[in-house]
Amino acid sequence: MLRVRCLRGGSRGAEAAHLIGAMLGRAVTGFVQRAFQSTSSSAAAIQSQELVEDTVTEPVTQECPVCAYNEWDPLEEVIVGRAENARVPPFTVEVKANTYEKYWPFYQKYGGQTFPEDHLKKAVAEIEEMCNILRFEGVTVRRPEPIDWSFQYKTPDFTSTAMPRDILLVVGNEIIEAPMAWRSRFFEYRAYRPLIKEYFRKGAKWTTAPKPTMADDLYDQDYPIRTVEDRHKLAAQGKFVTTEHEPCFDAADFIRAGRDIFVQRNPNPMHIDATFNIIGPGLVLSNPDRPCRQVDMFMKAGWNVVKPPTPLIPDDHPLWMSSKWLSMNVLMLDEKRVMVDANETSIQKMFESLGIKPIKVSIRHANSLGGGFHCWTTDVRRRGTLQSYFH
Repeated sequence: MLRVRCLRGGSRGAEAAHLIGAMLGRAVTGFVQRAFQSTSSSAAAIQSQELVEDTVTEPVTQECPVCAYNEWDPLEEVIVGRAENARVPPFTVEVKANTYEKYWPFYQKYGGQTFPEDHLKKAVAEIEEMCNILRFEGVTVRRPEPIDWSFQYKTPDFTSTAMPRDILLVVGNEIIEAPMAWRSRFFEYRAYRPLIKEYFRKGAKWTTAPKPTMADDLYDQDYPIRTVEDRHKLAAQGKFVTTEHEPCFDAADFIRAGRDIFVQRNPNPMHIDATFNIIGPGLVLSNPDRPCRQVDMFMKAGWNVVKPPTPLIPDDHPLWMSSKWLSMNVLMLDEKRVMVDANETSIQKMFESLGIKPIKVSIRHANSLGGGFHCWTTDVRRRGTLQSYFH
């Protein structure tokens, strides 16, 4: 049985956890159902069909190239995103609600244009070095297609630009293509389709979530956001910039632990892996600045909950779409090796104290574009089996 658990607030759109449960072919547990009492009838209709859905937890054949059940089994193959041709997202309401006020003028001025050329060049070089080190560590590295994002994409409801990074979620032998919540990420799937089709032809399952129109009704156009404190107050009231007009969710709002998947709806920049990161069986990182409200369930299960040290990134380094806590946005190569920012010496020492070897790569310029190691990658294959870590 595969369970989906919700961390305070759920996913991006209350239907999303139910939708993921349906797509994965397993009923969502009462834990999630209680968290989403406001779920719409459309999600209920999807959930009612779960009994006839194919499961993803059946034994995976040897021929299938896709197989990953958690975040720490030995990593054998990974997709690494691209920073080439990245564009600044237009300053729409969902971007405003997930970025810091001090960067709003940057979006207002440069939205739809390229990121600063020198910064982007350094980010591309960092990602290339990351790929080289992954290969040196024995991991097969795949890349999405390089696409020219310089022109605007247009639908009947909006126009935008894009940058491929983390729209895919792998659970078992299934690749799930997330619909995303930002308009600027609507078309990212195009960069990944050649890879997805290759994996599909070789035996992987391929699920594409219903694509939202991303019309104005999907967003609270009057979302009263001024400060980070505002976000937390509104989130506590169950109010977010996304409405329940259509299901939408980001792949990076989910994190896997065998038979359990954890999901959050995040009022801060930006995804679950800089707030809560499961790095091994019985071992989880919890952000001390914005702690997971359900962390007690891990303690009761006997897990070691570790609070990472304060990040060392300087205040004057631009983080247009992220927070300093990308220091904990790490990629586990296995239970004893972790890819970590070469500049974050404090968290390196923390991992060493846990018996985990840091694999150091500088990624600060890539951080500025909206992600750390976990954000820039999609696990394709991790050598391991499906297990339950909660009883």
